[in-house]
Amino acid sequence: MLKFNKSILFTLASALMLALVSCNSDEDFSEIITPPTSGETGGSGGSGDTGGTGGTGPIRPSNPDGVEYYRPKTSASNGTCNVVYEYMPAPGQFINELKTGGFNGTQTTLPAANDYAMARLKKNLFVSLGAFGGYIVVGFDHSIDNTGGYDFGIMGNMFKNSSEPGVVWVMQDTNGDGLPNDTWYELQGSETGKETTIQDYEVTYYRPTEPGQPVKWTDNKGGEGEIDYLKSFHDQEYYYPLWIEADSYTLSGTRLEARNFDQSGKGSYWVLPEYDWGYADNFSAVDRPADAPRMNKFNISNAIDKDGKPADLDFIDFVKVQSAVQSKSGWLGEVSCEITSVVEL
Repeated sequence: MLKFNKSILFTLASALMLALVSCNSDEDFSEIITPPTSGETGGSGGSGDTGGTGGTGPIRPSNPDGVEYYRPKTSASNGTCNVVYEYMPAPGQFINELKTGGFNGTQTTLPAANDYAMARLKKNLFVSLGAFGGYIVVGFDHSIDNTGGYDFGIMGNMFKNSSEPGVVWVMQDTNGDGLPNDTWYELQGSETGKETTIQDYEVTYYRPTEPGQPVKWTDNKGGEGEIDYLKSFHDQEYYYPLWIEADSYTLSGTRLEARNFDQSGKGSYWVLPEYDWGYADNFSAVDRPADAPRMNKFNISNAIDKDGKPADLDFIDFVKVQSAVQSKSGWLGEVSCEITSVVEL
């Protein structure tokens, strides 16, 4: 966020700008989405080195060197993700929004939502993941090798004092069907294994009964709250994804402790400090390169299984980014991760 200035005009201009760039922004049917595909989910724990259209991908050929279903890079390979397999955000102020969010009102099915997200990423425009648990799953036209260093990067829209972290997961196509339905492994970060980090956190979001209403939620820890409706900034009728047919849906993953706070003490100046390393859309001093200040870099070697043990992956085929904080910042709205691209390094 920008440094505080007492000028009224500057404050108003800052408010408008921050509202655009920060996400921060009766029968019940429950759709459980945990994990985002039918595959087994890895977890978090331990510590380690710092170190468009939706649809199916190609069937993986066998690698002549014996690594089954490895897809080697060719001269025609693209270093940027080329398919969105699933775009499943949590509710948020940019979801369904026709202006800044880039929706057009026709995203009423998951394939249409996937197409929307892929088209945005191709143009390096942000895709919002909404509040806690919202995620996107992407793939490449070849396998991404574990080089022992940084292997891929995720672009976000963070800046100093405006970090909305996303936990990153990776998957190898071990069954060779070209779909992200195998085992997800979490990439550990600076918060992995801390008492303030919650594994297997679940949040259920409930469709509002009328337009212009907040989205209520409950979690598996006895908590409850709501995603505020901020008509002054985002006046679409619903922040609940239009392509979710059920009247509620549940998202699960690893939750990080919220760090956002109101520095002014009056609700006017919110700060969202960065986390040390290992997360998307995070103004890290460790994994954010000087020549690409809105990128975070990731090492496949940091992948861990559900017991916190190293996954020892030689390569990956799919990447998932998931909003990791359940919190909100007054007029800035919910803390939500945004990404603009996923690229091989």
